[in-house]
Amino acid sequence: MPDLPELAASFTAVLRDAGIEVGPDRTRAFARALTLLTPSTTRELRHCALATLVSDPGQIEPFDTVFREVFGGPADRAVQRGQPGDPARSLPRTLPGRVPGAREATADGRSREAGAQQREAPVPLAASPLDRLASRDFADLSAEELARLSEVMRILVLRTPTRPSRRHRTAHHGRRIDVRRTLSESRRTGGHPLRLRRFVPRTRSRDLVVLCDISGSMEPYARAMLQLLYCAARAARAEVFTFATRLTRLTPVLRRAGPDDALARAGRAAPDWSGGTRIAQCLAEFNERFGRRGMAHGAVVAIVSDGWDTGPPADLATHMARLSRVAYRVVWVNPRTASPRYRPLVAGMAAALPYCDAVVSAHSLAALDDFTAALSAPRRRR
Repeated sequence: MPDLPELAASFTAVLRDAGIEVGPDRTRAFARALTLLTPSTTRELRHCALATLVSDPGQIEPFDTVFREVFGGPADRAVQRGQPGDPARSLPRTLPGRVPGAREATADGRSREAGAQQREAPVPLAASPLDRLASRDFADLSAEELARLSEVMRILVLRTPTRPSRRHRTAHHGRRIDVRRTLSESRRTGGHPLRLRRFVPRTRSRDLVVLCDISGSMEPYARAMLQLLYCAARAARAEVFTFATRLTRLTPVLRRAGPDDALARAGRAAPDWSGGTRIAQCLAEFNERFGRRGMAHGAVVAIVSDGWDTGPPADLATHMARLSRVAYRVVWVNPRTASPRYRPLVAGMAAALPYCDAVVSAHSLAALDDFTAALSAPRRRR
């Protein structure tokens, strides 16, 4: 068995010499993949290296060139059919020298270069440029990189817990008897209800309400979160609002707009973009105009904000308490909490914290898992 750390470090060094950008993080991922999968053929080794070291489709061709020079190409057809490959195709115990043109000789002394191209099988793309963006902070991404993330956000589905509905469905072991259907079917047996029909309540997903802060302090994250809110607006029974100095309902705008012009229409619909922050005032308007009418009753409410508020903290605490009494869950999304040094010292955040069921960061694509998990949690954890 070759020395896996040495194999990973030496091979990535050869890739860097060939002009392929391979950082320490990808070298570490390659070494971890070798440790977990322990490839025994060059074909398996190529799959591990392709999935962890290649970050752009344009790098596949130079990668294959370097791989053939170092390891002699992918596995032979016997290995691809699941049959034992010949010993010459197993992994080398030491990495060949880093001399351009070096190949591993077969048992009969001939080079593998002649037959490598004939035996090479097409391999689907296992890496994507989005891998590099998954763990990067939304505030550090350019407009082009945010557009790439929209491809992933379009397939996201924000799920909420279920709740009993007023409608019912037939069930063999329901607790309640469906008298109407039982009597209707008893006409077939001379009026004798020989079989009792039962029902249980249907269930449906709880409503989702998202309020996104678009003030100046949240501007680096506002565009990324609005892309995510576009996904939320496509979900069933989802309502989307933005706020800074005023409250704006964006649900009709996002539902009518396509994925390309959703942000542009949202910006025109919210004139207070990058303005000040009046969280308490906007939350009071939401409770008065929409919450009391039933929009927040039993719903999951997500508030995307860093907690900076120009109003008195006591007012925010009052309106948060009012919201928490009618909502099923209140999830606060604060990108600043991603820092290990974060403390809820901001007066607005400290006032709202006791009324939140969960606080997540959602500052990157990878961190959205915590956000979706907080929305779908089945219980209140306040």
